[in-house]
Amino acid sequence: MRNPLKSRMFTDPDGTVQLVKRLFGENFRTYIPQYLVAFIFMGLIAATTAASAWIMRDVVNQVFVDKNSTMVYVIGAAVLAIFTVKGASTYGQMVVLAKVGNKIAADLQNRMFAVMIRQDQTYFDEYSLAEIGVRVGQGVGATRTTLELIIVTLGRDVLTLIGLVFVMVFQNPFLSIFALFTMPPAVVGVAFLVRRVKEYVKRQVVSSAKIGSAQQETVLGIRVVKAFGMEEVMKTRMGDAVTEYRKRANKIANLSARTSPLMDTLGGAAIALVIFYGGYSVIELGQDPGALFSFITALLLAYDPARRLARLNVNLGKQMIGLKLMYELVDREPSMKEAENAVDLHVSTGKIEFRDVKFSYGDRPALYGTSFVAEPGKMTALVGSSGAGKSTVFALIERFYDPDGGQVLIDDRPIPECTIASVRGNLAYVGQDSFLFNISVRENIAVGRPSATQEEIVAAAKAANAHDFIMQLPKGYETSPGQGGNGLSGGQRQRIAIARAMLRDAPILLLDEATASLDAESEAKIQSALDKLMQGRTTLVIAHRLSTVRHAHQIHVMDQGKVVESGTHDQLFDHDGIYRRLCELQFQNRKEAAE
Repeated sequence: MRNPLKSRMFTDPDGTVQLVKRLFGENFRTYIPQYLVAFIFMGLIAATTAASAWIMRDVVNQVFVDKNSTMVYVIGAAVLAIFTVKGASTYGQMVVLAKVGNKIAADLQNRMFAVMIRQDQTYFDEYSLAEIGVRVGQGVGATRTTLELIIVTLGRDVLTLIGLVFVMVFQNPFLSIFALFTMPPAVVGVAFLVRRVKEYVKRQVVSSAKIGSAQQETVLGIRVVKAFGMEEVMKTRMGDAVTEYRKRANKIANLSARTSPLMDTLGGAAIALVIFYGGYSVIELGQDPGALFSFITALLLAYDPARRLARLNVNLGKQMIGLKLMYELVDREPSMKEAENAVDLHVSTGKIEFRDVKFSYGDRPALYGTSFVAEPGKMTALVGSSGAGKSTVFALIERFYDPDGGQVLIDDRPIPECTIASVRGNLAYVGQDSFLFNISVRENIAVGRPSATQEEIVAAAKAANAHDFIMQLPKGYETSPGQGGNGLSGGQRQRIAIARAMLRDAPILLLDEATASLDAESEAKIQSALDKLMQGRTTLVIAHRLSTVRHAHQIHVMDQGKVVESGTHDQLFDHDGIYRRLCELQFQNRKEAAE
C-alpha cells in the first residue's frame, strides 16, 4: 500500500525535497568543477579522519603493549602527516565552497531584483518594502545555507562516517551492531522536531517583516514622528515586534537544540555498551586491546558527523521558508502582460480618450464608467475631491494597471494593444512629491533621456529655472540630492523633476499637483517652467488648487469615479454645479472666483 505521507513528502512543491531538488537543479550543474574540487578535499578529510582512528591500533599495540621505541617516531610522523593533510583539506574545502556560495548568492540577488523590477504596480500594492526586503534577504541567506548544509553534510560528513564505520566493522564487526542500534529512534525523534520547527519559522518571518516595517516607517516618517511626539508609540510598536520575534526565535532554538540531548543520550548508551562488552572481551577473552581502542576512537569520531546528519533535516527545515519565499518571488509573473501582437505606440497627435472605463483596486471600486477626451496639444484639467478617481486615471494612462472594463486610448488606439515601454516612452510625468534618486543631480535629470549630452541637460535645467540653484550646490551638477531628494527643498526637487520631463521631450505630459504645497516664489518659478514645458504638448493636469487650471482648455470634474461636469472655467462656473461650489470654497469671494 502506498504511504500517503511519504508520497506527499516527495511531491509537495513547497516541501523540503522538491525545494532542494529545484535549488540544486538550477545551481549545481554550473559549478560542477568547483564542487568536484570541494568533494576531493572532503574525501581527503574523511580519509584522514578514518586514518586517525585506524592508527590507534598501532599506537596501543606497538607503543604501549610491545613498547617498540622505533615505532614511536614512525607513528608520530604518520599522525603529523594525517592532521596536516586534514587541515589543508579543510581549508581548501571551506574556500572553494565560500566562493561558490558567494557567486550563487550574488546571482540570486540580481535575479530576484530583475524579477521584482519587472512586476507591475499590483505587486508593490500587495507587499510593503519591509516584506520585499525579507523575501530577498531571507531567500538569498537560505539558499547559501542550504547549499552549504547539504554539500558539507552529505559530502564531508557522509564520507567521514563511511570511513569510520569501515574502521569499526573491520576492527570489530560484532561491536558495530551495538553502535548502530541508536539510529532508528534518532530518525523518528528528529522527524517530529522538523515539523515543529517549520511552523515557528513561518511565524518568525511575519515577525521579521513587522520589525522591518516599523523601522521603515520611522525613518521615512521621522518628521511626523518627531512633530507629533510619537517616539514612545514607535518604540512600543518596535518593542512588541522584537519581543514577538525573540519569543519565536527562542522556540526555534529550543526545538533545534532538542536533537542534542536525543543524540547525546542515545550515543552515550551505544558507547557505554561498547565499553562494557569491549572491556570484558579484552580482560576476560584476551582479545586485541589495540583493535578495541581503534574501534572506540572511530566510534567517538563518528559521533559528530552522525549528529550533524541527524540535525540536517531540522536545519534544512529552518531554511525552507526562506527558499519558498524566494521562489514565490522568482516564479511570480506580472499580472499585467503585453498582448502577443503588441505594437509600438507612435504618437502623432497625442489625443487621450477614456471610454466608459471601470476599474477597482481589488474589491475597492475606483472608476464607475469614466468617459472624457483630452484634446491634442491642449491643456485638460481633472478636478474634484480626494478619492474621486483622478490619480487612478493617471495610473491607467501610464499603464500601471489595465481597466476592468471600457477602453483607454491614445491617438484612437487602445493602449493594451501597444507595448508598455512605447506607451510610457511617450509620457512625461511630474508629481507633487517628485522622487529623486541618491545619485548626482545630472544623473537625476538624465533619467528623462539617458543618452542626453551635458549641454542638453544644462539646457533642460535652465528651461526649468533650476540651473542657478544647481550651480550653487557644493559640487554643482555632480551633487547628490540625498535619499529621495531630502537634501533639497520641495521647490528645488520639483524643478529638477520638470527638467527631467523637459529632457524627455514626450508628446504627452501628466502633471499631478505639480505646484501644490509650495511657497508663492517657488510656485511662480515652477509655473513659469511648466508653461514652457506644456507648449505644443497634450497636457493632462490633476489640480486641487483651481487657480492653476482656470485657463485650461477643458476641465473635467470627477466625483465618485465618474466625470460629472465638463467645460471651460467660465462655462462650469456659470453652470452652478460641483465646480462652482469648489471655486467658492477656495476663492475669497464670488468676483474673484468668476475672474
